[in-house]
Amino acid sequence: QKLMLQQRIEMNFYSQRDDTRFVSSGLSDFEGGVRLRYEILREFAPYVGVEWAGKFGSAADNLQAAGENAQGTLFVAGVHFWF
Repeated sequence: QKLMLQQRIEMNFYSQRDDTRFVSSGLSDFEGGVRLRYEILREFAPYVGVEWAGKFGSAADNLQAAGENAQGTLFVAGVHFWF
């Protein structure tokens, strides 16, 4: 059993813009944060965390025009498992 602090970063790049899916060309979106995970078994570990997510370029412009936020903070919780 052990307690682990895990960093997480995800960036998505696209070659073409797709306004129907809120995707811009180049760097379209980014997510980054930390998760605190408690390994009960190596195969089973519940976690809690906080992440920041944001859209960029035309995707952000389209979301803001629709009255939505293009960035925000998310609180996450879940279970990491494998078999």
